[in-house]
Amino acid sequence: MEIKTSVSDIPLQNPPGEEFSAADLTWTKFATSEDHADDVALIPYGRVEAFISGECNNPEFPTRFHIERGRKRERGSLKEYKSDDFLLYRMYWCSFGPENYGEGGSPLPSRRYRLNTRNRAARPQSMRGCTCHFTVKRLYARPSVALIIYHERQHVNKSGFVCHGPLDRDAIGPGAKKLPYVCSEIQQQTLSLMYLGIPEENVLQTHIEGIQRYCGLDERVDLLASQYVQKLGMIIKRSTHELDLDDLASIRMWVERNKKSVFFYQDSTESDPFILGIQTEWQLQQMIRFGHQSLLACDSSFGISKLKYPLYTLLVFDSRNHALPVAWIITRSIAKHDVIKWMKALVDRVQASDASWRAGSFIIDDPASELDPIRELFACPMLFSLWRIRRSWLKNILKRCVNREVQCEIFRRLGEVMHSIWSEKADPMAIFEEMFQDFVDQTVFLQYFKSFWVPKIGMWLESIKCLPLSSQESCGAIEGYHLKLKLKTYNDSSLNSLQRVDWLVHKLTTELHSSFWLDLYSDESGSFPEVKEGYVNSTSWSRALNIPDSSVIFEHDIAKVLSQKDDGTSYHTIWNPGSEFSICDCKWALQGNLCKHVIKVNMVFQEKMEASSSLSYQSFQRVIDEILKKPVDNSVSLDLAMAWVAQVQEKVVRMTEFATSSDVATVADGLLMKWGSKKGRSFFGKPSDGAIFLPSMGNAQRGGGSKKKNRKRRRITRLTGV
Repeated sequence: MEIKTSVSDIPLQNPPGEEFSAADLTWTKFATSEDHADDVALIPYGRVEAFISGECNNPEFPTRFHIERGRKRERGSLKEYKSDDFLLYRMYWCSFGPENYGEGGSPLPSRRYRLNTRNRAARPQSMRGCTCHFTVKRLYARPSVALIIYHERQHVNKSGFVCHGPLDRDAIGPGAKKLPYVCSEIQQQTLSLMYLGIPEENVLQTHIEGIQRYCGLDERVDLLASQYVQKLGMIIKRSTHELDLDDLASIRMWVERNKKSVFFYQDSTESDPFILGIQTEWQLQQMIRFGHQSLLACDSSFGISKLKYPLYTLLVFDSRNHALPVAWIITRSIAKHDVIKWMKALVDRVQASDASWRAGSFIIDDPASELDPIRELFACPMLFSLWRIRRSWLKNILKRCVNREVQCEIFRRLGEVMHSIWSEKADPMAIFEEMFQDFVDQTVFLQYFKSFWVPKIGMWLESIKCLPLSSQESCGAIEGYHLKLKLKTYNDSSLNSLQRVDWLVHKLTTELHSSFWLDLYSDESGSFPEVKEGYVNSTSWSRALNIPDSSVIFEHDIAKVLSQKDDGTSYHTIWNPGSEFSICDCKWALQGNLCKHVIKVNMVFQEKMEASSSLSYQSFQRVIDEILKKPVDNSVSLDLAMAWVAQVQEKVVRMTEFATSSDVATVADGLLMKWGSKKGRSFFGKPSDGAIFLPSMGNAQRGGGSKKKNRKRRRITRLTGV
């Protein structure tokens, strides 16, 4: 950016509206021979109060500015003067700074604005160490013009942390001024690398590189960074999940130490079951970011048979449609009144941070789940995921049936049961009876199926029939999260640790949390290419997209996919192609997982063959058919239904274009431009086009009356609607 050396070269700006802020101005770099370059802007002197008012009403950092120091000159007192010499000089400082007092240097509670006191000695409770300040100069050469010099625009303390307002999560004390600037991003990056077992030398190098982006090359900074990493490594090595020999006492101590990461806790008593809800600050941010007007999903089946208390995970889908955990709930109770307790606490916490947050839909994976709490608290449609039942059926077929042809035929028959749910002619239970007769020799599998699935199969089929089904991509993402959780949790566990809740909590909040944080950070920042590559290809759907269509060959009733890892001559065979109930002979599929070869074959099969629609699309068609049955012909209800369908159709088309297009700008060019204006603090809509504010006009000249009367009149008009 070009640096100006004369105020005469800086344009005068006069944004419209009753008030404006720094975001409404174009800032110029200005420097003299004595000073370093600062961001400056020229505005009419009569609009200085409008600028200060706009800065005070920043929604992210609401505050007040006080005059830290000021000087003034008399006109004619200077015979020679420069372009930036002042007639009146005032330095405005955010009233949350610069001092920060407290007993023992502990952080003080944040306030949205400082107390209305004239005596600065009575302000210690609002002194948060904020460094935001600017200078206003009424120019000596041009008294009608004010030069604004913004020295620090960020509302942060000397350590770079947000220190007041809604974004203040963890304001630190005055001792941080002795340390180099280590933002929360660098801290979490260093912590994640160490929890994932990266050598300390590599972590130190990455940590120093991050700090040098803010502090530059400095031996003292490098020494303090080295001490920081060494101390952090010692803390991690010495940390243990057993804070007490008694598991429940250990959990109580952990909850007391980590209140910011706990949104609900209920100790086990004779009348109440144990419930622990965990959500870190980062998970809360991702839930607001990716969950607003989008999909939420759950994984409710982890650790049912192995852990002391099963783990319920709430998931969102990130920018790559990968499942990201945003809350962990540890409990064995699925009773409605217990689910309402922790679910309400979670929704209240999210909406306390963002009152406009709303979920778009909720995907469940268990028909025994309580639906009423989701309907009441999230107030969104619900979908049903088949990944859990598909995985269970496939694993047990492969385990209890030896012959491959028998395995494929049984799995195909089970797929027919699912496809027959929406058919008026077919009877799912009749298909089961026919399957039992045809495979009467498979006694091991039939005994398992009749004892485990037959008693509850009616509940599953009813849920699948009543709720729309989620897609294969979302099923693969949920399964990918479940398998990663299983791998990270059980890799170094013992039977004793599995029966302790504090061990599970420690595992989730350290290694698991660090792994997901680093995955998302590496993808969005471009750092750690190896981590990013693994994250991008972490689901079967994303891996299937890397397989070219030419690698898929169809032969009679099977399909073959050219292996991408071997020498390029071996193939994987897929039986029952074109169905969610296909079986592949690759190692990943033979463990019961949804593999990339099955997904790729289904993609190609839908394009080249006359295949039946997927289960999720069939359920979608059923929903549309139900909508079309409701209105009475030639009625107003038909008009309303048509309007809603047209609106939904437009949204679906736009979402599909954004999801499939490689150039988002091309899609955006086709959208209608919506014009809007920034709302003032005390009026609605845009100001009238005929209102022209001259630089030298005061409030009385501009409005024709006092400001307080105008505000009162506007409030009365707003209430009466006149």
